[in-house]
Amino acid sequence: MQITSTFIQTAYPSYTGTEEITFTSVFTDSRKQVEQGLFVPLVGEHFDGHSFIQKAVASGAVASLWQTDHPVPEGVSIPLFLVEDTLLTLQTIAKMYVQKCKPTVIGVTGSNGKTTTKDMIEAVCQTTYKTYKTQGNFNNHIGLPLTILSMPEETEVLILEMGMSGFGEISLLTKIANPSIAVITNIGDSHLEQLKSRENIAKAKLEITEGLTADGVLIIDGDEPLLNQEKDKMRTISCGWTKKNNWFVHHIEEKNHGLSFQLNDTVDSYYIPYLGEHNVKNATYAIAVGHRLTIPVEQIKEGLAKLVLTGMRFETVQDNRSGALLINDAYNASPTSMKAALTTFSQIKGYPKKIAVLGDMYELGANEKQMHESVVETIGESVTFVLTVGEKSKWIHDKVRRVKPNVATQHVQTKEEAVNIVKEKLDAKTVVLFKASRGMALETIIDGLIKEEHDHE
Repeated sequence: MQITSTFIQTAYPSYTGTEEITFTSVFTDSRKQVEQGLFVPLVGEHFDGHSFIQKAVASGAVASLWQTDHPVPEGVSIPLFLVEDTLLTLQTIAKMYVQKCKPTVIGVTGSNGKTTTKDMIEAVCQTTYKTYKTQGNFNNHIGLPLTILSMPEETEVLILEMGMSGFGEISLLTKIANPSIAVITNIGDSHLEQLKSRENIAKAKLEITEGLTADGVLIIDGDEPLLNQEKDKMRTISCGWTKKNNWFVHHIEEKNHGLSFQLNDTVDSYYIPYLGEHNVKNATYAIAVGHRLTIPVEQIKEGLAKLVLTGMRFETVQDNRSGALLINDAYNASPTSMKAALTTFSQIKGYPKKIAVLGDMYELGANEKQMHESVVETIGESVTFVLTVGEKSKWIHDKVRRVKPNVATQHVQTKEEAVNIVKEKLDAKTVVLFKASRGMALETIIDGLIKEEHDHE
């Protein structure tokens, strides 16, 4: 990134400096070490970044935004941009920077699979274009502007993940970014506590179209009726399992610990080095994007074949002590994604012992008990043991006991208990799946198991 004080002054002329400064980074955390940084002191319920201006200077800030409702303290050695609202200014500068660099912007949202789809689109696009994407989970009203402002100036394709928990949030993000391609991966059951119905979730996700460019296109899960109805309203590309879609999948086959599949009426095969049919649909969105950007088919195939996903998305870890395979899918969970993970897990071959470690799912609203119980239907006969961890997941345990008497199950309250139970069951014939909402941080069970391994070395 490279922007100047003059560039910012075009929108915010209240600047206390006299010389032009070039910024190579924009940051909000005064503890982060930067070079030539523009500090943005944000104001929250329990913090005020203005209090940390001296720390920001020590960390490499050469100028700072400053809200006019805050008195300027004595001894500030760097120039200030005086603005009414530092957050709004951050968002405006990000919008200006996108307009300055003019990349093709791709916005990605959906209840599940946003990050995986973002990674897949990057894998396809970077074969042909200079590509940049959302890092980590910087996908909200603060993270998205910071992602934009960390983008290299020569970027040709910018892929932005857009998250939300309620109405109006994606609307704000898409109007900052103005994507020419918007992708909605699916409509699941995350955020039911806030939005009350899947119809409302669809409405919130469809806000992504509010910032679409005039010639923009919406890519959707064509198997979802709540999205399919958009076909008559705008330029839409649908992806899914049935022939009614513009891109439809067939002939999925497991191959080399991944999946090969075909699209439409061709025998041409694509390959992704990951399991899970839901990942095939996510890959189809990336293929649709690739075709939209006129990327040759062979390049698309090559990009997907070399795909590396962001961590904790069906990530495999070998336990060297026991020889067991641990599957870390613990980044987050909803009933939809847990069912998809369990379906894939049940289909894995070569491991006679399959242990599913399942934790609580949050933000499900009034029907959370039934929604936890609903995942039990996807626990296949090949699963030999279900261990539930937490409070809400006991509903899963109880349902397994009632309807799947051939599957052993146990419930514990803490992750520490889970480590001890799983450790005793590991051997080279065992594969273990870990899945729960982000707040459970279920990956710490894996950390505990690996620690045990190192302790025995």
